[in-house]
Amino acid sequence: MTKHVLLNNIDHQHTKVIHHFGVDYGDNIASALVFPTEFNELQKEYPILARRDEASGQFQAIVLMGFAADENLYLAAEQPSGWDARYIPATIEKGPFLIGFSRNSGQSDAAEDPVVHIDLDHPKVISKQASKQESNQGQPLFLPEGGNSPYLLHISAKLQAIHQGIALSSVMFSAFEQLELLEPVTIEFSLRNGDKRRLIGNYCIDQSRLAALRGADLEKLHQSGFLQLAHAMVSSMSNIRDLIERKNRLLALSTDL
Repeated sequence: MTKHVLLNNIDHQHTKVIHHFGVDYGDNIASALVFPTEFNELQKEYPILARRDEASGQFQAIVLMGFAADENLYLAAEQPSGWDARYIPATIEKGPFLIGFSRNSGQSDAAEDPVVHIDLDHPKVISKQASKQESNQGQPLFLPEGGNSPYLLHISAKLQAIHQGIALSSVMFSAFEQLELLEPVTIEFSLRNGDKRRLIGNYCIDQSRLAALRGADLEKLHQSGFLQLAHAMVSSMSNIRDLIERKNRLLALSTDL
């Protein structure tokens, strides 16, 4: 159940949010929606792939974090944040926050400005009625004098990256499709315990077609900034090996126990 409301420093002056990641907070997911505005950081930690949205048929970028529905191999209880990577995808780090829109005047054709909403029913939200122990775990959203806290400023930057990335994503994938740079990829591997895994339904950049681009096509892709993003997706594929090793270490740990 969700309860989305507009965030403000009056109603939510004492509201806090847990900035920690774990199974109890619903972070045990095998993939996360990501955006081109994050690719530079994502490529260092995760495999960046593309999938077709079932409803729209449009391509979306995702990062792979596990090999089963409820498996996130980046969750690590021993880490202070509960996450074992230098960068956390914005759609996960935003936690209970989301982007809403408000009109800047009473006119029906007025431009809509993005604003921050919060899901008060999210497991990471701590209300002012919470116990003292729970309250100490959370990050404040507002300063005593009413200004935004450093944590809320950080989250606002993540929401901005999502907001900008949504529009950029559709344009980028349109360019990739026009140049036939996307190809389906089947990820097959064996774990150290002998189990075999096979993942289908994902797409990656066709490296041979990317390398063969010449002239106007190459220049257009470069000028738009999408050439760099395509190379980021290619570079990120090496992280699949790291993901497999994470799975092997987890299996070895469970066997030792």
